[in-house]
Amino acid sequence: MNDKFLTIRKTTVGFLLVILGSIVGFKYSVTGKLPFNIKLPFLNNGSRIKAIRRLVSTSDKSKDHDKINFDTFWEVWTLLEEQYLEKDKVDSEKMVEGAIAGMTQALEDPYTYYLPYDDNVRSAQDLAGSFYGVGIELGYKEKTLAVVSPLKGTPAEKAGIQPGDLIIHVKDELKDLDEDTYGWTLLEAVDKIRGQKGSEIIFTVFRDNNGDKPFEISITRDEILVDSVDLLFIEQDNKRIAHLSLSRFGERTKDEWDVAVKDILKQKTNLAGIVLDMRNNPGGFLDKSIEIASDFIKDGVIVTQEGEYISHEYKSDHSGRLNGIPVVVLVNKGSASASEIVAGAMRDRLGTKLIGEKTFGKGTVQERIPLSDGSGIHITVARWVLPGGDWIHEEGIDVDVEVKQDYETEEDEVLNKSIEELLS
Repeated sequence: MNDKFLTIRKTTVGFLLVILGSIVGFKYSVTGKLPFNIKLPFLNNGSRIKAIRRLVSTSDKSKDHDKINFDTFWEVWTLLEEQYLEKDKVDSEKMVEGAIAGMTQALEDPYTYYLPYDDNVRSAQDLAGSFYGVGIELGYKEKTLAVVSPLKGTPAEKAGIQPGDLIIHVKDELKDLDEDTYGWTLLEAVDKIRGQKGSEIIFTVFRDNNGDKPFEISITRDEILVDSVDLLFIEQDNKRIAHLSLSRFGERTKDEWDVAVKDILKQKTNLAGIVLDMRNNPGGFLDKSIEIASDFIKDGVIVTQEGEYISHEYKSDHSGRLNGIPVVVLVNKGSASASEIVAGAMRDRLGTKLIGEKTFGKGTVQERIPLSDGSGIHITVARWVLPGGDWIHEEGIDVDVEVKQDYETEEDEVLNKSIEELLS
């Protein structure tokens, strides 16, 4: 037993000496000095070493790993650590995140990108359609953080927040936050205002009709559910039209969609048609677009995904619940990705008329991959092609009836034109 122990100990010590020798040799080759104050990675549990190990170990799996030279990377890293003037700004974790972000940016594909932990959490929350916060849409008024509108039924609305309120100061004891909002970016504001369910946040608000005196509003955070489907029945010329708005393809979209479809089917005998409104819909999950398109397209191909090695045809699930009801589709330059799949498939397979403006033109598919530390990466893995064979990437889908919204009026010219087309 003792002999085995001695053998293991000698092997371990030898292994550590090899590692130490490699580190010393590298350091000497870069700086010309022996690193007697060097921190050994196997004794350092800091985020810097873990992050670097993650970056380098990933490269080992590359098919060309034997051709990659990391000498310059380590040389720059060492120079920054040793010579940069403001040492407190040398944040190792941020430096590694920047290196990873730069690696994805080098592909020159805006849809392939790295998301640090906080951004990845926010992205997941937005796709889920729920988060904990106060329920306000934020913007700026004369460079001051302002409320565009409180969402209906949310803590902000219940607390008395009004459109146009200027948020000039925020206090949150739990977050140790007591700051003026001047200079906050929108992302900073979202991060600081969102928080735990049941926690309190206090806004100092300036309101035009309240004189020149700011006042405080205390709000208790709760779960905020953001609907992606909205249904409104419009009566015109003694005819009923379903205005079915779809703002994104998120985790909760299909459940909300099913509720709306059931309401439409109850009115089917009295219904003149459906206006499917996907203006400013940036997309979302591919599978949700297939499910929703399947309610209009009873069978056959909806979209074809072409990857590096294989192609796959996504076909209708044969639900066809809304098949046969007259329909027009509204799109604009903010309609992208999954919304373009649905609009393009309905145009190609059903001859559905598209009304509004030419779409954005995003014809690639991204896979959202969580990383071990809670960060994430979006990677373009395929392109998608419409049933008619079009790849609309950076081109967009042309509309059949072009109508631009006049934002100076209260009228919705595009919706009015779609109703006119549907009833003609």
